Amino acid sequence: MQESTDEPLISHHAAVVFLLAVVVGLLAGGLTRASGHPWPDAVLAGLAAAAAAVLAGHRLIGR
Repeated sequence: MQESTDEPLISHHAAVVFLLAVVVGLLAGGLTRASGHPWPDAVLAGLAAAAAAVLAGHRLIGR
């Protein structure tokens, strides 16, 4: 049996960056769909925005 550790699975920094990416991706995809574009375009826009949010959020949010 392994000893339990008190370390979190991911750091707070990573959790905030990924939460930001999810919110930005959902907003971008939802707004793209609401503007009349088909679902595949909205999904691609949401994924691209989420990827950009991860890259930008990692730099902008302090550790």
